[in-house]
Amino acid sequence: MSDEQTDTGTGWPQPAGPARPGGPAGEPDPRPDAPDPDELSPLAPQGPAEREPVDEPAVEPVDDGATVDLSAVPRSGEPVAGSDGLGEPVGESAAPAAGRSRWSTAGVMIAALLALLGFTLVVQLKTTSTDPTLGATRQEDLVRILSDLDARENRLQQDIRALEDSQRQLQSGEQGRQAALDEATRRADELGILAGTLPAVGPGLTVRFDAGAKPITANRVLDAVQELRGAGAEAMQISGGDGASVRIIASTYFLDGDNGSLVVEGRRLTAPFTITVIGDPATMRTALNIPGGVVASVRGVGGNVTFGEREVAEVSALHVPIKLEHARPVS
Repeated sequence: MSDEQTDTGTGWPQPAGPARPGGPAGEPDPRPDAPDPDELSPLAPQGPAEREPVDEPAVEPVDDGATVDLSAVPRSGEPVAGSDGLGEPVGESAAPAAGRSRWSTAGVMIAALLALLGFTLVVQLKTTSTDPTLGATRQEDLVRILSDLDARENRLQQDIRALEDSQRQLQSGEQGRQAALDEATRRADELGILAGTLPAVGPGLTVRFDAGAKPITANRVLDAVQELRGAGAEAMQISGGDGASVRIIASTYFLDGDNGSLVVEGRRLTAPFTITVIGDPATMRTALNIPGGVVASVRGVGGNVTFGEREVAEVSALHVPIKLEHARPVS
């Protein structure tokens, strides 16, 4: 730009030359046909037909032949070179950048507040869902409750291991299960015979007591039963002359009745009396015939004892199962 140009204060350079008619600067032109100064101002609004496009040639002629380089005038939003050679945005370009910075900070603060609100809600829900009873319990009580729970867990673990061992034993094989079942059946049969709840058959003998001058007393019959048990008798029953029979077990008792009768387990039997016993015949017969034994005592009062060996002796009388009131098996 020429050194002769002057600044008009409007942002547009004014060429230096002869002053326009009209007097000093700032005073109206006295000429009747002089144009309005506002129309000559480059800042005055223009109509659509009077505006000049931005892409017009960068050099315009002026009155005195001087030229103005419009490319040197910065447009809105373009960088202006500073002293350090770097461009700085002018106009509205700096405003959006500051707005974006402000919105970014506000977004971070809103997200932090929302996260804090969510955390507070979760803590509140957990606090309200806690058992109030445990919350008010003392530390010593809590320790005791924990100890009880541990002890219960240990007992349950022991029960689980015991059940697992039983399961493995039951699943060890068909042969093992069948052997266990056979053994249990055999034991049940033996106990049933001894208790008098099951009939029994086997080798044995019959012992008949006939009265003489004196009747057969309960003591003689009880001595015979004791001798037979000592000789290995496994099952016995006693029958009267009327055909009634009573099973003899460990708790059987004998009483003398009227007219030479015998009361066994509360039942009256008439003479003669016959004991049917299962066991080794020879051994039991020898036990009754020992000197001074049962046979000798009965014959001493005029009575008689007769033996009859049986390959198959049958003990069919049954005893009502005894309901125990005090005795219990040892675990």
